[in-house]
Amino acid sequence: MTPEFHRIRRLPPYVFEEVNRLKARLRNQGVDIIDFGMGNPDMPTPKHIVDKLIETARDPKSGRYSASKGIPGLRKAMAGYYDRRFGVKLDPDSEVIATLGSKEGFANLANALTAPGDVIICPNPAYPIHAYGFIMAGGVIRHVPALTPEEYLSGISRAMKHSAPPPSILILSYPSNPTAHWVDLDFYREAISLARKHDLLVLSDIAYSEIYFDDNPPPSVLQVEGAKDIAVEVNSLSKTYAMAGWRVGMVVGNARICAALARVKSYLDYGAFTPVQVAAAAALNGPQDCVDEIRGIYKSRRDVLVESMTRAGWAVPAPPASMFAWAPIPEQFKEAGSLLFSKLLMEEAHVAVAPGVGFGEYGEGYVRIGLVENEHRIRQAARNVKKFLANSTEILDRAHNALAAQ
Repeated sequence: MTPEFHRIRRLPPYVFEEVNRLKARLRNQGVDIIDFGMGNPDMPTPKHIVDKLIETARDPKSGRYSASKGIPGLRKAMAGYYDRRFGVKLDPDSEVIATLGSKEGFANLANALTAPGDVIICPNPAYPIHAYGFIMAGGVIRHVPALTPEEYLSGISRAMKHSAPPPSILILSYPSNPTAHWVDLDFYREAISLARKHDLLVLSDIAYSEIYFDDNPPPSVLQVEGAKDIAVEVNSLSKTYAMAGWRVGMVVGNARICAALARVKSYLDYGAFTPVQVAAAAALNGPQDCVDEIRGIYKSRRDVLVESMTRAGWAVPAPPASMFAWAPIPEQFKEAGSLLFSKLLMEEAHVAVAPGVGFGEYGEGYVRIGLVENEHRIRQAARNVKKFLANSTEILDRAHNALAAQ
């Protein structure tokens, strides 16, 4: 029998795929699933961005190969955004790389920076690419519990002390997917200090930096003095401008790390379709009232979700940022675990969420709820959840009997 390919063998079964198969089966049966499972923006991309795409696509030359590190105009727009938003000066030629979304940027950073056996400090729970990008590149993950930023920061020194060989890279991700926490500059100052002390490179993911609900916007690690000496930041237009399917992201910061990424990408791709890149530059350089509007929609949905689910009997904490709520499993279903709870919620209440265990072992006991349905659908989900919780004993009995019969 042919053995499984080496890199595939290093990947565990994809937890979300089990939930997605159930979702597909129920939809094929005609069930209307209220889907909070995937962070897939449902709002239209702002008109001026789409118009720029169409205008540029009409150029007969637009279908030619582009540039793997991004066209100059887009890299200048990305540098301009960092200057305006964070007060961080970047050289568009050496400190900015346009990527095919933040996920591709992160995965190719892992390929560029990792030798087999390198140890990477990664938060847990975390967005899966943060760990598995490095695992596929041959790295070894040192998971550090990160249900709060303080817990993660306090665990870094312990991870350094008990890892062999010593870790080489520290991953940060705030606002966090999935926990929705964000941090202030003091956190980043301490993280950079720790990284310098232990000779670590820092990769910071801030794909949700523009989706926040308090008065103070989340900062960038590059605002810390000297951070550019050891750090890069991964960012994205996906959520900020409702452009998830456009696949436009960026890696910015340390020139040496950016050069390594650019070299890897030069072997792998020719960059995004040029009209997409031109439209992305128009998004960054153009009016930003659309960003405020998108943020306002997420905030309104957050408020409706928290209020309606609480009335239904499920206490969902209000996320301070991101497009997700990170919710403890209702007490009745604690022993079932996040995967079984998510499947039962979909089968019985027709509500889809992402099981916390899919983001790492320390995500067990939670689920992630995406703010990707409108307010009417959120209220309908809460009504379904109320009935679901009221019948929890009967539902769990049926589930346990079904498992016993297998």
